Amino acid sequence: MDLTERFDWQGRQVAWTRAGSGPAVVMCHGTPFSSRLWQPFAETLSRDFTVYLWDMPGYGVSSKHASHAVDFGTQAETFAALLQHWELDRPHVIAHDFGGTVSLRAHLVGGVPYASLMLVDVVAIPPSGSPFFRFVHDNPDLLGELPAYIHEAIVRTYIQGASHRGLRDDDLNALVEPWTGDVGQPAFYRQIAHFDTRFLEENEKLLPQLDLPVHILWGTDDTWIPPSIGTKLASLIPNATLDLIPNAGHLIHHDAPIPLTDTLRTWLTTVTSSD
Repeated sequence: MDLTERFDWQGRQVAWTRAGSGPAVVMCHGTPFSSRLWQPFAETLSRDFTVYLWDMPGYGVSSKHASHAVDFGTQAETFAALLQHWELDRPHVIAHDFGGTVSLRAHLVGGVPYASLMLVDVVAIPPSGSPFFRFVHDNPDLLGELPAYIHEAIVRTYIQGASHRGLRDDDLNALVEPWTGDVGQPAFYRQIAHFDTRFLEENEKLLPQLDLPVHILWGTDDTWIPPSIGTKLASLIPNATLDLIPNAGHLIHHDAPIPLTDTLRTWLTTVTSSD
């Protein structure tokens, strides 16, 4: 599922695609990733659902202009505009990492309606951010000037650390590639610099207002965002359900693809049974 379509919004170009037929399912990626994480799962689910993939501005193959904000609020506005462009009413949303904050904000603050929401190892409530993440947040311009080979080594090590089992070279290369070159390198540090915990704090206050089916999925070996955060998140959302996947880290897509696929299909089959 290559992202063959483009949506222009406020000077940004959002890459997207869709496949399949049936109830609409929209998948949101996080940082420092892209929709590539969701592609094999989207292809499988497209047998029964209409699945939408997109790269947020500043990520993947979407535009990466230095002057464009890539904070949670802007991404949530982009998501709302994209759903309107697709003419979707109450899609089923699946989000990973900071896709959680983006999808929650679009719904809780922007009033975008969803039929259901599945949150997978998400950035959604404080605290968040590893020591490396915080260091980059405070020094984006300095790090953006690193020699390319040092930068790539840093990004490879950082992303590899998100997997409990370890990534194959081809999978790691695919995740690192968007952050290389004259455009990708500064974009990597810029998206971390735009991180603002205020959005997480606002989300946390609004979580009790959620009135839709919510399922939370977490890897037991997620060292980026520990499962205790998932447990806390579930306790803050009315009637939310929680599953923990053993031997899976933050990149549950690579660590536990079969359990993830089974959980996605079971959840979507359940919540679409009345569509």
